[in-house]
Amino acid sequence: MEAPIRELKVDRLNVKVFADRAALGRAAGLAAAARIRAMQQERGLLNLLFAAAPSQGETLDALRQEPGIDWGRIDAFHMDEYLGLPPGAPQSFGRYLKDLLFDGLPFHRVHYLDGSAADAAAECERYARLLREHPFGLAFLGIGENGHLAFNDPGIADFQDPLWVKVNERLDAACRQQQVNDGQFRTLAEVPTRAITLTIPALFSARGALVAVPGGRKKDIVRRTLSGPIDTSCPATILRRHANACLFLDRESAALL
Repeated sequence: MEAPIRELKVDRLNVKVFADRAALGRAAGLAAAARIRAMQQERGLLNLLFAAAPSQGETLDALRQEPGIDWGRIDAFHMDEYLGLPPGAPQSFGRYLKDLLFDGLPFHRVHYLDGSAADAAAECERYARLLREHPFGLAFLGIGENGHLAFNDPGIADFQDPLWVKVNERLDAACRQQQVNDGQFRTLAEVPTRAITLTIPALFSARGALVAVPGGRKKDIVRRTLSGPIDTSCPATILRRHANACLFLDRESAALL
């Protein structure tokens, strides 16, 4: 396994820093595979939750290549989806994961959020029921440039949210700009303003969390996540209270630590 160049612990959150993005991805993918294999020795069907973002690419690519995982005993979920995109749009998070991961592995079942549903509230309720019926063994998370987890942006994030899935009616401008920065949309005007998201309590229901955050554009929010007060102005700070989470950084994202 890739050796970190630095390790620390902030509150309950384990943090590992690697030399570069490729090393981060390999280490995170191997760590995830080890957790999955261990959990599969304990139980029949395992449920995994995936973030959809370019920041997850190296980790998921490494995971895909790992031996000894019985994908036929794994159900997959994803944690957010735009509202208003046409079905099958390349910017859809479900489509991103389908192309990157889901179609290439023999999962038992993949449960997609439907961003084209006519009734967004009903879709939230449907997915929330599925989540409660399928407790997560492991969640693959990223951190947004504004500190969001999934689409729990500052201003709508709630650490005690009574809902497990809800609509973000107005995506944060920084959140939407990140989608342009990531090359998913050409202009800010093209980025949808509404989305469905799993809430913080839903994300935290996972038995374990693996958080991959590469790149220099994330260095400011990584510093704030690890050194700022734990509050919803930077939703990612709540990771410091997760009982079994590990944050994987590269030299660039950890530059201000």
